[in-house]
Amino acid sequence: MYLLSREEEWVRVERTQAFKELMKQKKAFIVPAMIFFVIFYFGLPVLTGFTTLLDVQVVGSISLAYLYAFAQFAMTWILMHLYLSRANRWDELVDRARRQAAEGEVS
Repeated sequence: MYLLSREEEWVRVERTQAFKELMKQKKAFIVPAMIFFVIFYFGLPVLTGFTTLLDVQVVGSISLAYLYAFAQFAMTWILMHLYLSRANRWDELVDRARRQAAEGEVS
């Protein structure tokens, strides 16, 4: 019985069509999500430090800056749930990549 080294196994998996599809789908989700997160996250210090846009009092002494800060918590949870739901769908591609690598279906 021929045993593959870890590196040979990895190369075999990354050459499968399912793995390429997995990387394509992950990149399509992660890159835009990361760009949105960074812009939204740094929006608070930029807007509070360099503008008066968030100085508006909404209710009592609560300003838009507080609402924006609390929205960051919500944004983080929403992104986490979106990632988890996508990651669960990617599990099928991971299994398919393993099967294709084991069966020698590499391109």
